[in-house]
Amino acid sequence: MDPIPETASLIDELSTFYDADLLGELQRQAEAVRELVPDLVGLSVAAFRDDVTFTLVASDHEVAVLDALQYLAGGPCVDAVPAERVLEYDFAGPDDERHWHAFAKASAAKAVATTLTLPILDGKTVVGTVNLYAAASGSFRGLHREIAEIFHAWAPGAVTNADLSFETRRIAEEAPDRMHAKMQIDAAVRLLMSERSIDADGARELLEQAARRAGVTTQDVARTMMLSYESDEG
Repeated sequence: MDPIPETASLIDELSTFYDADLLGELQRQAEAVRELVPDLVGLSVAAFRDDVTFTLVASDHEVAVLDALQYLAGGPCVDAVPAERVLEYDFAGPDDERHWHAFAKASAAKAVATTLTLPILDGKTVVGTVNLYAAASGSFRGLHREIAEIFHAWAPGAVTNADLSFETRRIAEEAPDRMHAKMQIDAAVRLLMSERSIDADGARELLEQAARRAGVTTQDVARTMMLSYESDEG
């Protein structure tokens, strides 16, 4: 499985700060899951502390093959894909393998029929989640513990079908912008700490107050501050 462009870009930027092969580890975990769930079409790992989400997806070719299987099974993809819309079908029951949810959005979301979300804990605190997407309903049934072990997640906290629309992919697409915003705000906070001789909490509150009074975002203020500072330094 391969990263979406935004995830690849974000991991490339983070590689300057971390020695670990983050992409390689994610891909190894994805392949370990695919040994258990051959119709896996995507996964997203969210790290709450850094407010980033990384997403890997199956190749267009692999998704096309899954689509072909849906056509043979009489799934709704035939109607959904050309129409570029989502078709929703009522399941006869949670274990009914005859029906499919089909999504004609990003290529890797076409065949999503079931999802699995597992919390990642640090002690008793949830520090992240792993979200997995597969093409057949019931793909993760009976495998929660094995999959949780791959990601060092908590199997009893598993939630199924919470993200059939592959929303984590959109969140991952926005991750680089969120990280850049955080970096700009952190830099502005450090600058205020130095200039005003105040602590980090005080500097952040000062920045947020200025943004609220002006009716702009904290990032807008931080970006302008840093541009002005860099201009003065130059």
